[in-house]
Amino acid sequence: MDWDKLRVFHAVAEAGSFTRAGERLGLSQSSVSRQIGAFEHELGVPLFLRHARGLQLTEQGETLYHAAQEVAGKLALAEVMVTESMERPRGPLRITTTVAFGSMWLTERLKDFIEMYPEIEVALIVREDELNLSMRQADVAIRLSPPQQPDLIQRHLITMRHGAFAAAEYLERHGMPHELTDLDQHRLIAYDETYHPPFTNINWLLNAGLEPGRRRQPAIRVNNIYGMYRAAAVGMGIAALPDYMASLTSGLIPVMPALEGPEHSIYLVYPEELRHSRRVAVFRDFLLRRIAEDRR
Repeated sequence: MDWDKLRVFHAVAEAGSFTRAGERLGLSQSSVSRQIGAFEHELGVPLFLRHARGLQLTEQGETLYHAAQEVAGKLALAEVMVTESMERPRGPLRITTTVAFGSMWLTERLKDFIEMYPEIEVALIVREDELNLSMRQADVAIRLSPPQQPDLIQRHLITMRHGAFAAAEYLERHGMPHELTDLDQHRLIAYDETYHPPFTNINWLLNAGLEPGRRRQPAIRVNNIYGMYRAAAVGMGIAALPDYMASLTSGLIPVMPALEGPEHSIYLVYPEELRHSRRVAVFRDFLLRRIAEDRR
């Protein structure tokens, strides 16, 4: 099978339209459309269903797409092996993690990493769903739970603790709670559990100190930890947040500091194939060193 045609097909399947795929490939929309049409004619099967909203893979197209993904992953691995033969670590390093952790904790530290390794091309992908590292959608991930896939290497980075926090403006207007029963009279910011939460027992503040089965009604639900932080920072109420958020800003005040929420471990995860990657190794060592420095 002609790799050039498979490469164009893969780009179209990823982009969902001839126009966006052409932008990625540096080709015109009409050129991409013609190549896909010729590819379908050569194979004797339709690969896409055309409709007004874009393109949808057919059953045969889905089969070919998974094969193309595997080929693309192997080519990316070959690129890694070639670039790792250079004296200094260089080349792309795609890092993925959650929106909150990536935006608030990681970006602040990546500045130093980029200055130390200017030839490493860092791309940070922040999103709540997990990218498939085995399919090389990213090189490394910082995850808030251990990976379930057996072919991934995991390295424990740090244990994160949760506490209750509020803005000074809110506490001035509503007072500081001193007992768990005081929370019944306060506005609480909760995670919207209709979305996949990054932690277990993420809304522990809603039933802290209550009898089993009872729960406080939150003032607002947010489907993102960073959104919960912003809501607390502007004085909307009390939020249960990871401790690293409070350490990055002076705008939040601990509420009942003796009240301890759940703990969660944070892991660096990467595919077995990148075990000997120098880019991954220097990034791993950098993170461990910065975490150790933060604890001093």
